[in-house]
Amino acid sequence: MLQMEVVGVRVEMPSNQPIVLLKEANGDRYLPIWIGMTEATAIAMAQTEEPPPRPLTHDLFRDVLNALGVRLRNVNIVALRDGIFFADLVFSNGVEVSARPSDSIALALRTGAHIFASEEVVSEAGVTVPDDQEDEVEKFREFLDTISPDDFGRAG
Repeated sequence: MLQMEVVGVRVEMPSNQPIVLLKEANGDRYLPIWIGMTEATAIAMAQTEEPPPRPLTHDLFRDVLNALGVRLRNVNIVALRDGIFFADLVFSNGVEVSARPSDSIALALRTGAHIFASEEVVSEAGVTVPDDQEDEVEKFREFLDTISPDDFGRAG
């Protein structure tokens, strides 16, 4: 498994489809995962580290885990089948639960859990950014610094 870092979320144009972008912690490949607008907002909110006025679903899940004395240890992105990513939540008590990567990432950001992806997934869906496009990645990071969850609107 390869440790991944969350670069951020953005809306892909012209499809208006949000993506979360992960990067190998010790490599140069990026893993783009297309997600829903609600999940994009949840990830963006976690990255801003500004708590919502009332707990959202991922905040509630974190709070329930804390109340039960269980910790989310890892998020493992384990498969890509027919264009759909699959992840597992790995808890401190040894229990593993299958989950969508978008929800898993939103929860990992709230709990400090590590995010991993299998070599097979990164080999199949990962992309390497050439050196001459590295400034585009930096522009993407700058863009992420200027957005807020409100920029994603509400799913209807």
